[in-house]
Formats: sequence, C-alpha cells, structure tokens
Amino acid sequence: MEYIDTALVLFFLALLAGLVDSIAGGGGLITLPALLWTGLGPVAALATNKAQGVFGTFSASANFVRRGAIDLRRAAFAVACTFVGAAAGTLAVRHLARLIPFLLIAFAVYFLFSPRVSDLDSHRRIGEDAFALTIGAGVGFYDGFFGPGTGTLFAAAYVALLGYNLRRATAHTKLLNFTSNLASLLFFLPGGHPVWALALPMAAGQLLGAWAGSHLVLRHGARLVRPVLVAASLAVSIKLLLDQSGT
Repeated sequence: MEYIDTALVLFFLALLAGLVDSIAGGGGLITLPALLWTGLGPVAALATNKAQGVFGTFSASANFVRRGAIDLRRAAFAVACTFVGAAAGTLAVRHLARLIPFLLIAFAVYFLFSPRVSDLDSHRRIGEDAFALTIGAGVGFYDGFFGPGTGTLFAAAYVALLGYNLRRATAHTKLLNFTSNLASLLFFLPGGHPVWALALPMAAGQLLGAWAGSHLVLRHGARLVRPVLVAASLAVSIKLLLDQSGT
C-alpha cells in the first residue's frame, strides 16, 4: 500500500510538472525534489527524472509536430547537435551551474519587456546551422550535466536569435528538450540508475500533463506563455540561488 500511495503522489506531481514544462519549462523543480523525497540518492534521482521527463517532452513534441508547429527537416541539425551536447554534458561536471540563475533572471526581464516576445515572427540574427552548433550543443550540454531552466534557455534563444514567435519557439524547445532528455537517459541506462518503479507512474502523468499543456500553448500563444515563462524563470533562479547559498 505504501508503494501505491507514493506512486499516486508522483503521478499527480508529474502531471502538474508536464503541464507546466510544456508551456514554459521548469517542471524539474517539481519532479526532482519529489524523487529525492522518496529517498533516492542524487544520481538515481537525476536518472529517474530523465526517464520520466522523456515521456512528457515526447508527448508535447508529438502534439506540436502533429499540429504543424514544428518543421522536423529544418530542426534536424539542431536535434543532432543537442543530442551530442547532452551526451557530453551527462559525462561532465557542473562547472557552469552557478551562472545559470543570473542568466534566467536576465531572460525573465527579456520575456517581460522585449517586443520580440509575441505571436509574430521577427528578424533572425544568426543562421539555423550556427544556432544548432551553439545553442543546440551548448544548452544540450548544460541539460546533460545539470538541467533546471533548460526549456527557458532554449525558448529565449529561439526568440532572440532566430526570431521565432513564442508559440513556435515553445514547440521547438520541447523537441530539443526531448532530445537532451533522451541522450542523458541513454547514458544513465547502462549503470542501471533509473528506478523504473517510480519513473513509470510519473511517465503516465507526464504524458497527460504535457499533452494538455501543448494544447494550451497552441490555443493561447504568447498571452499564456509569456507570464508563465517569466514566473518559471524567476522560480528556477530563486531555487538555484538558495541551493548555492546553502553549499
């Protein structure tokens, strides 16, 4: 009975995380502490978090692809670079983690005040190949070794550098986030780190939450995504700064 109670709690927390994450990122702030609460060690918790997160980002990505919000051919190189970056990051240490809260605060201000953050595409500043090699590989690397705020970093880059509208940026963010989660999971699997008894009920919640969240993004666009992105950016920043001050 204790396992069933734990599984139900994790299911509903993952459902909430999938909903929030598919809109603005930051779902890991809900799921990772929940897994640590069950008594898992840090490595097992990170691996299990990646395992359940794959399902949520896949669900959102599949819905965005089905609705025509993602051009898979144009995104293919960014997907490949993100996969390589995340695989490398999973094997690395967290040297850059202390910079992330300040980047996210800057992005929150950008999302709040920039006229580029809207439902309309704007002028691009770099080519898609350059974006794939820098943002895809770089943010993928970060997600592989740490992770919080990955969705916000991708979304900000799509808006600021490629000129995507917020709905389109969010859709492509989920595709790259799915890629980085999958790459990390593949490197955790040989060591047997994911705890599937906990990951599977969470995966079910992620599938439902992310599907619902992606529909909300497609329906409401920047009117919904902008405030949630600002809130998620600030929440992740505060959490990371508090963690750093305690170390």
